Amino acid sequence: MQAERYIAAADLGSSKIALSVAKIVGDDIQVIYYKETPSDGIRYSCVLNPKRAAVPLRAAIQEAEEELNIKILQVVVGLPRYDVRQEIASARMERSDPDTCITKEEVNTLKSIAIDSYPIADEAKEEIYGAVAQSFSADEELVCASEHDVVGVTADALEGNFKVFVGAHKPVSNIDIMLNDTGVAPARKLFLPNAVARAVLTDGEKENGVALVEIGAGVTSLTIYRGKILRHYSAIPFGGRVVTTDIKYECGFNEQLAENIKLAFGACLPDKLQSLSEKVIQINDDENGSYEQLPVKYLSEIITCRTREIVEAVLFQIQDSGYADKLRNGIVLTGGGANLVNIATLIKEMSGYTVRMGYPRSQNFTSAGCAGVGETSAAATIGMILEAKKDFRLNCIEDVVPEKDGTETAAPETETQPDAPVQEGAAGEQETPQTNLFGPAYDQEVLVPRKKNKKDKEKSQKEPKEPGKFVTWFRQQTSRVGAAVEGAFDSTVGTLFDNME
Repeated sequence: MQAERYIAAADLGSSKIALSVAKIVGDDIQVIYYKETPSDGIRYSCVLNPKRAAVPLRAAIQEAEEELNIKILQVVVGLPRYDVRQEIASARMERSDPDTCITKEEVNTLKSIAIDSYPIADEAKEEIYGAVAQSFSADEELVCASEHDVVGVTADALEGNFKVFVGAHKPVSNIDIMLNDTGVAPARKLFLPNAVARAVLTDGEKENGVALVEIGAGVTSLTIYRGKILRHYSAIPFGGRVVTTDIKYECGFNEQLAENIKLAFGACLPDKLQSLSEKVIQINDDENGSYEQLPVKYLSEIITCRTREIVEAVLFQIQDSGYADKLRNGIVLTGGGANLVNIATLIKEMSGYTVRMGYPRSQNFTSAGCAGVGETSAAATIGMILEAKKDFRLNCIEDVVPEKDGTETAAPETETQPDAPVQEGAAGEQETPQTNLFGPAYDQEVLVPRKKNKKDKEKSQKEPKEPGKFVTWFRQQTSRVGAAVEGAFDSTVGTLFDNME
């Protein structure tokens, strides 16, 4: 029987920290915990204030430990997505025995040589985040497109070309400071484009050419695959948060209210909303008894204008990559900001590419009903788990074993407890998937629920998981946005979903 081990992964986003915990048994991955928490001290996916960033991460880890009855000792984290440049590095090695076949270990050694020999102008300011092989040649005659092709070939010498991704050193050192203040160690620091692609892309898409667009709160990143190889990466320093900022300033709301309105009622392309665009949102001010009205069509116009700018910037990056005419599988859209209603339609109209949503592929893992793990905002943490799982020695937790007297003691880290209290499929308290005005579960880029107290938990146990009537659904919506948003709808409100295109 194979021993159990656990991997904890944290996606450090500009507006949220997504924490996942997975149980690994052999090749099987079961995600047993996933939850999102508002972040702090992080900008453009870079940790700028380690002390502030450690506070919500520590709270998220403690909540997971209490729910799963484990002790998390280390966590897998991602490197910054923005301010990363790509360079070309080459390496060559003479083989001691040319009559033997090239092995994977030799390819890895060649990659290490390329990374170690790449000249960094100032190592105090920059470091290499990762490297991806582009092509190989054996004896300068046989050219192989990938690592798979060159392994098994005989040659006197092996040469390879690699794409090296260089980023700033300070945000990486800030991650160490943040984790140290949190009380956990860094299990691995991963270059996220490869990890996210592993979670959402198929082998066919990577082979035929695809652009993976991840829309976060502070950064929108572009990763292009062709021939199953990462060919291009770039990022722009804005995402879903600029949409929130536009709503905030245009309507005179505070940022929290603007974010909640975007998550609950946000959509692109007002002309596609049909009669729904004629509805009006009423925002009540409980302090002075006044209220404001916001037409859904006007809200959609604000969102569409800023979203078009994001899409135009991404399309410029695709054109600049040189692969614009080689993307046979078009664009895959993922990340928390990918769930604005009609955003896929907007991108398709502007680019002409086919567009699909990039959810974590269920073929790679099981979740036993773990809420939120199948949404686009979970792609990064699931990808990190898939990448880290390849290191069979990695175990991020220390089991907590109940004693006979009711106390708890930590089991030795070197032993695997066969009766660990983490049950298969346990995901803690399940919350009803959040909905929005336009349909089912809105994958939220930013989750800002207040922490449940004892009374809330008792109340939630009495309420049905699935509301059977529209009025119940609407009460959940107004409760989620802090009773700040109430819809002023006419008698046709029951036909909203039928009118949605």
